[in-house]
Amino acid sequence: MKADEVTTILGIDPGTINLGFAIVMVRNKKPELVDMGNLNMKSITSQHDKLSHIYTQLCILIEKFKPDEFAIEAPFFGKNVQSMLKLGRAQGVCIAVAMKYKLITEEYSPRKIKQSVAGNGNASKEQVARMIEKQFNTSLAGFNLDATDALSVALCHAFSKRSPGGKSKSGNWSSFLKANPSRILE
Repeated sequence: MKADEVTTILGIDPGTINLGFAIVMVRNKKPELVDMGNLNMKSITSQHDKLSHIYTQLCILIEKFKPDEFAIEAPFFGKNVQSMLKLGRAQGVCIAVAMKYKLITEEYSPRKIKQSVAGNGNASKEQVARMIEKQFNTSLAGFNLDATDALSVALCHAFSKRSPGGKSKSGNWSSFLKANPSRILE
């Protein structure tokens, strides 16, 4: 990311009961919180209706905030297979919406997100929230942990883009070699 570039990131903590979202604008390599919250789907009983709700609400968020990039927490292995399947479906719908709007899309493991934001891959959700409060010099007391998790996903993405080891937009060796011909040894 160039110093004068402005990028808007939509971060998502997927779920079928609560789905957290956060909008972060990165200006001059400094993240600024634009909005955050969660979609509460406790009252929706049908799993298909929940997925439809996620799809509709993410479309509304994207059309409202016009993000350039999309970051989502990758699924993790849990003990409850049914919960994992539901989470995977929610994540799939989120990624499909991002693809519909042609957003640059990245997934991050929970450990990578915690390491990036809190400096400890085993940090608790509360520790991550406290680090975010320090980052933005604000209180997140009125937000649930799904929203702060989504914000940590967006921050992880912003931090990975500005770090020397951040992901390239191309993501493959041939593009890297074209961009760096001096690195080829003959």
